[in-house]
Amino acid sequence: MMTLLDGIDVAKAGLDCLTSGADIVSFSSGIWSWDWTIVAQNVEDPDVVGQMQRAFQGFVESGQLWALIIGFVLGFGFKSLLPG
Repeated sequence: MMTLLDGIDVAKAGLDCLTSGADIVSFSSGIWSWDWTIVAQNVEDPDVVGQMQRAFQGFVESGQLWALIIGFVLGFGFKSLLPG
């Protein structure tokens, strides 16, 4: 766990590194670990376009499209009634 003094030391080292002309990559490689975990996932249905089409079809069939259109019209109407 990094303490406040460690953070100050890191910030000072960073400023010293940058003012001395060294590059940020060499500075950061000493501070942070480059051991990255690769996250993988199983994709059961890789048909992304088909998923988007089904989602939009559900959006239309549930009436949410009409609610969106009515909300835009009412919002624009109220906006035009207000001064400014």
